[in-house]
Amino acid sequence: MTTANSEPILYRNGAAVRVRSGAPPHHFRTPAYIQGHTGVVDALCGVYPNPESLAHGGDGRPRQPLYRIRLRQADLWPDYAGSPADSLLVDVYQHWLEPA
Repeated sequence: MTTANSEPILYRNGAAVRVRSGAPPHHFRTPAYIQGHTGVVDALCGVYPNPESLAHGGDGRPRQPLYRIRLRQADLWPDYAGSPADSLLVDVYQHWLEPA
């Protein structure tokens, strides 16, 4: 599925994805503590203007799909003492994701 001036939607619910690692010298909206980790697409939230472009006066194009990603807390924090089933939901734009 693609909408005008938007990136195509690449992932379906349940797809395994890895959050890209990087620290661009500009505004970015992906927390460092999830970068490099693998999770599962929980939901497609919609397609929105790219906030990294908007932060620098751009037009937000191409618009980016935004996904809710489920990551296991034990994978994020090695000393996590909670239940192995505990997870964290984080909204991540598609251009920060890659297939796992």
